[in-house]
Amino acid sequence: MGILKTAIIGAAVYAGVKYITKKDPITGQSIVDDLLDKAPQWADKAKGYAEDIKTRASNAAEDLAR
Repeated sequence: MGILKTAIIGAAVYAGVKYITKKDPITGQSIVDDLLDKAPQWADKAKGYAEDIKTRASNAAEDLAR
């Protein structure tokens, strides 16, 4: 039963990797390519959110200290 389970999981992983690396016929990019292109934008947004959270936390700390 363990060999069958391993074979099924392996086939699923293979199919998933094949799907996300398959090139789109229209754009010529894969899902991985799109993710790599958008990653810097997402990192910048995350930094902005982190700064916002830090500001809110410091404001809340100041309000509680009063």
